[in-house]
Amino acid sequence: MVEHMQAWQCIGCGRIDGPQNCVGICQDRKVSFVYAEEYDQLEKRHAELQAEMDRLLVLVRQFVAVQPRNDEWEKSYKGLQKRSAELLRELKH
Repeated sequence: MVEHMQAWQCIGCGRIDGPQNCVGICQDRKVSFVYAEEYDQLEKRHAELQAEMDRLLVLVRQFVAVQPRNDEWEKSYKGLQKRSAELLRELKH
């Protein structure tokens, strides 16, 4: 997880300052920030999507690895199709 830094934000102009000791060589530079709550929400959603992708990859790997016997391809295909449909329902897609 990412470490959060506490800072001060001006309610007028939006300037953000972090509590630090100036060493006399400071320069202001334009930087971009996001609110920690928004970042945390995105990080959580990313983890959820990663878990979904991992589950889908298991199915894809199974599809690639399955070698149906003679005249059994239809049974294998229908079995993978059924597992795919179940997984999609579980993932709510």
